[in-house]
Amino acid sequence: MVRIAAVQTNSSANIKDNLGRITTILEQCRDDGCVTAVLPECFGLMQKHRQQLIDSAEVFESGRIQDWLAGESSRLEMFLIGGSVPLKSDDPARVTNSLLAYNDQGSRIARYDKIFLFDVHLSKDESYAESDYTVAGNRLVVVDTPVGKIGLSICYDLRFPELYRALVHNGAEVLVVPSAFAYSTGFAHWTPLLKARAIENTSYFVAPAQFGTHNGNRKTWGNTMIVDPWGKVIERLEDGWGFVATDVNPEELKAVRKRLPSLKHRRLDLFPSKPTDS
Repeated sequence: MVRIAAVQTNSSANIKDNLGRITTILEQCRDDGCVTAVLPECFGLMQKHRQQLIDSAEVFESGRIQDWLAGESSRLEMFLIGGSVPLKSDDPARVTNSLLAYNDQGSRIARYDKIFLFDVHLSKDESYAESDYTVAGNRLVVVDTPVGKIGLSICYDLRFPELYRALVHNGAEVLVVPSAFAYSTGFAHWTPLLKARAIENTSYFVAPAQFGTHNGNRKTWGNTMIVDPWGKVIERLEDGWGFVATDVNPEELKAVRKRLPSLKHRRLDLFPSKPTDS
């Protein structure tokens, strides 16, 4: 068995402060025996406003947050799944929301650009338009790590089960969803969605999250957790900076998939991608 951690933060607009606090938590993860750690969405920067995000976006393979990820993964000899980092895109007014993964020698081994963007109108006082400042990704990513093959996703992706089925079809055994889940939806949807995705894909689900109030206005749900392939929440951190961790057991994963082989029972031939004419 190998150990994986999910880190919870209350990130702000101060990149230096965020990274400094996370460094301490990652050292605790290492001391706990974790070989892989997953950081939440926006771990390095929770911007005060859109222009700060655009101004702070890094060139791919060069930048403060990317250098930190490479340095910490090498120093701690851990695989790091870097939540999300704003990267420059071909559109000067928009960034990519990119998850970057590094091995224990500090080399980047994967990049995933968030596919599903958070464009919602929750109430007259709360709405989001992520596509106004973010370019959507279009590529699935599964990466080899010490805890197995990990399928990558970010936050709002959680609401799209077809993404996770595709990741599992491509070999994923552990699914991760670094998030900054809105408080107003998190209390109702976060746990049910995580459990459903774990159950229907008979996979471990690792969900690091942001918590609390950020920069005096935005509020996130927290409740970082790890769910097992049977849908049991085995670790949860409701509030506060810190981490949860668990041992990933490949034999347990195989046993669950053998007892309940629903992934083998799929009948995609009955469900065409486009409706047929009646």
